[in-house]
Amino acid sequence: MSLRSSVARLLKQRAGSTLRAQRRPAHSVALIGAPFSRGQKKGGVDHGPGAIREAGLASKLSRMGTIKKSAKIGYLAYVQEVSVILKHHLTSCQVYDLGDLSFTQVPNDELYNNLVKYPRSVGLANQVLADTVNGAVAAGHSCVTIGGDHSLALGSISGHTRHYPHLCVIWVDAHADINTPLTSLSGNLHGQPVSFLLRELQDKVPQLPGFSWLKPCLSQSDIVYIGLRDVDPAEHYILKKYGIQYFSMRDIDRLGIQKVMERTFDHLLGRGQRPIHLSFDIDAFDPTLAPSTGTPVLGGLTYREGMYISEEIHNTGLLSALDLVEVNPLLGVSQEEVTATTNLAVDVIATCFGQTREGAHIVFDDLPTPSSPDESDSEEQVRI
Repeated sequence: MSLRSSVARLLKQRAGSTLRAQRRPAHSVALIGAPFSRGQKKGGVDHGPGAIREAGLASKLSRMGTIKKSAKIGYLAYVQEVSVILKHHLTSCQVYDLGDLSFTQVPNDELYNNLVKYPRSVGLANQVLADTVNGAVAAGHSCVTIGGDHSLALGSISGHTRHYPHLCVIWVDAHADINTPLTSLSGNLHGQPVSFLLRELQDKVPQLPGFSWLKPCLSQSDIVYIGLRDVDPAEHYILKKYGIQYFSMRDIDRLGIQKVMERTFDHLLGRGQRPIHLSFDIDAFDPTLAPSTGTPVLGGLTYREGMYISEEIHNTGLLSALDLVEVNPLLGVSQEEVTATTNLAVDVIATCFGQTREGAHIVFDDLPTPSSPDESDSEEQVRI
């Protein structure tokens, strides 16, 4: 990390009850594709990483950086300067695409307890992802995992905590994904990852085949949910019994997204700054915006609310890893629906790393002044 970034971290102060920080460009982003679908039953979510890449994620991130405008050159020269910078990708955001992980197919992956589906496949895939995320974060990168289904959070968060044991998690989702294998109604592991990660639930979660490597790494105070609106009875019991902080869509309607983010940061960062892991399920958005997903639920986040969440997380300067999951290109009834969903996923990720709704990403240190006219005053008078 540069000296400037280090100093910026030291100078961040609380403003009101929300952490504010001067925007800084992401210095290094590692992209990890995780084309995995066995955490749920609908085919196609393993095509999510490819679709998000095709929507231009890497190129959008690589173009994001700060281009400083000098008042000493004319506007045309400035435009040419910017064009050269963009053409050669000489920006302050370095993108390292690690490609798609290859997951071994597990033969005879029998049900656990006659219900839980593909436990060995899910366990092995997440072990591979955990090792990869840990390596990327340890190398100094901000890590982006592109799914795939949300069972992948088992691996991404576990791998992340190996390097940053004190991290916190913001889980943006229509669903709590905190069923245990013994309370799940569907048996789909994409609805259960948080239960495996929480220490408080360690004695409630059985040892699944393929999960021997996984150890609980979060406490109930380390996670905040945003956007919940489809919570199973057992999940609601868990959230209340263990005092897990969450903001449902009703809470967002009642408080507004600004207050929700303030309270989220107060809860997670009130005692000190620590790395943030954002786990973002595209079904957190209303299905009118993100229709190409497996478990859409009406009444979700608006575009503005989703971007505000991402902007505020970026503004803390503490984002260390991000999951973007559950984009399923095969579930769109038209190409327009698929494109809308993948473009939305790209916007979430790009906004987390500095994309802004406030205009161009160009910093002016001064305004340009008019140059001398080509014609003399007398020549201009004659022409008139």
